[in-house]
Amino acid sequence: MTFLELTVFAMVIGLLIPIYQTLKANDIWQTMLALSSISTKASVLILVVAVLREDWMIGLVSMIILSVGNAGFMLLAHILRQMVIDD
Repeated sequence: MTFLELTVFAMVIGLLIPIYQTLKANDIWQTMLALSSISTKASVLILVVAVLREDWMIGLVSMIILSVGNAGFMLLAHILRQMVIDD
């Protein structure tokens, strides 16, 4: 196994930690934090796979997910926080 393959394997194991935290947590904020972490880690994992395959189109999609994907999630968190404050 090469270094990059070991890195991908370690990243997949690191991706399982927030998934476990999501299943365990009852608080909505903990769940949103864990899901945001999953999104970021998955985007970086896709970027590493793109480098391994030397496929820059996959890397471009990963960068779009990384830069735009969490923005919508943060907007949702802000809306939920405003709903909680108003109640």
